Amino acid sequence: MRVIFMGTPEFSVATLRAIAEAGHEIAAVYTQPPRAAGRRGLELTPSPVQREAERLGIEARTPTSLKGEAEQAAFAALGADVAVVVAYGLLLPKAVLDAPRLGCVNGHASLLPRWRGAAPIQRAIMSGDTETGMMVMRMEEGLDTGPVGLVEKCAIDPDMTAGDLHDRLMSVGAGLMVKALTGLEDNTLTFSTQAMEGVTYARKIDKSEARLDWTRPSVEVHNRIRGLSPFPGAWSEIEIGGRMERLKLLRSTLPDGLSPSGDQGESGGILDDRLTVACGSGAIRLVEVQRAGGKPAAAQEFLRGAKIEKGLKFS
Repeated sequence: MRVIFMGTPEFSVATLRAIAEAGHEIAAVYTQPPRAAGRRGLELTPSPVQREAERLGIEARTPTSLKGEAEQAAFAALGADVAVVVAYGLLLPKAVLDAPRLGCVNGHASLLPRWRGAAPIQRAIMSGDTETGMMVMRMEEGLDTGPVGLVEKCAIDPDMTAGDLHDRLMSVGAGLMVKALTGLEDNTLTFSTQAMEGVTYARKIDKSEARLDWTRPSVEVHNRIRGLSPFPGAWSEIEIGGRMERLKLLRSTLPDGLSPSGDQGESGGILDDRLTVACGSGAIRLVEVQRAGGKPAAAQEFLRGAKIEKGLKFS
């Protein structure tokens, strides 16, 4: 089929590549405009999807909006059978949704109607969900409200981070979208209306959420660490070498032998030489951390270069 692909981050790249490898004709790629990056923020960096489109020799379009008549006419002029949308980042007006012969389909990383919106992977983990998945839905004007055509579920393991789940769903989503395009082409793909019950919204992650509150129960602290890893990364401050330092906390686990509801002492306090930290109830064990300006390091590697003793306290 003749396809328009619309996506921006790394998560979208696998689907773009899979569609191309499946032999579909990609008329154009739509992606967010290059953004300022680099140490001084002066270099304009194309999105991962734009870089992949250029590698594949496909035209990449980077409008800041699709609301104008000229942009909508240029989109319609591509004569696409279908538009595939995966984490594009711009709202699609009705004129765009209606332009392809078979409409627009979206690859979304949740089990709709749970976690509609911008950050379904992070919110699922932060809320302690044990299952999520990828869905292919037909797009309409509402936010992730369209009927669903295909679903593939995925377990969320107890210590899985958002980065781990991102990579798993990225692969699942690519295969699922190729399957959906085959169904659309053969006229065998059917869509079912989403349930009215269980709607939740995955609002965009705010950096203010990244500072850990050690007074919360250990399960909540653990879920926040893994839900915010690797970006923006949960953090806390602790004294290292006589001065307070911000430490990014990338992986944790709930240690065996400690009750999740038990009182382990002062919240944020270091309990042993393995980076076990007391929470409001229960405790967590840090598995991977990152010092400011440094690289991620396993907890034991970090402890070899930083003297963190029992009795010190995260704040």
